[in-house]
Amino acid sequence: MRDSIDFYFDLMSPFSYLAHVKLPDLARKYDLAVAYHPMDIPQAKMAAGNYGPSNREVPSKIKVMLADLKRWAERYEVPFSFPKNLQVELWNVGVLFAIEKGEEEAYVNAAYAKIWGEGCDPTDITELQQVAERLGWDVVKFADYVQSNEAQTAFRKACVQAHQAGVFGAPIMMLDEEIWWGNDRFAFIEEYLQQR
Repeated sequence: MRDSIDFYFDLMSPFSYLAHVKLPDLARKYDLAVAYHPMDIPQAKMAAGNYGPSNREVPSKIKVMLADLKRWAERYEVPFSFPKNLQVELWNVGVLFAIEKGEEEAYVNAAYAKIWGEGCDPTDITELQQVAERLGWDVVKFADYVQSNEAQTAFRKACVQAHQAGVFGAPIMMLDEEIWWGNDRFAFIEEYLQQR
């Protein structure tokens, strides 16, 4: 079995969206798999002791952040539209379904295209069902799964495991004993992989 780079992300995170534009191809270039770890950023921040305000509560920060996000999207040549809201828990739970099917990269690509590419309303279950349909999945089975107590419990467990791994935000990529935080760390990751 080949080595994996761990990718800790939250589908509510535009920076995770941007990181995922680059990560799968970089991993393939160095014969690495990507191990997908969906998590909840607000929970991760609090578990790490970061009780500061969210980005949305700091107007000057959000203004600069939005400009940066648009710059990154232009550089990566991907669409960028802020979603109607950031309520993506069911979408994050959907990653666990995708992992079971071995289709996590395709699911994460499709989910990010909907949320951050099109700017959809993540609370509209039909938007999420369209992702499952696009992937050729049984839409009813998928919708039942993401809303099940079993799946919700599995997602909460994944969030605890992320904290235990040292995750405090997203995106975070881990390999060996190295940790990289942010969509702008790929030059550092590649330098590490070249020397590995």
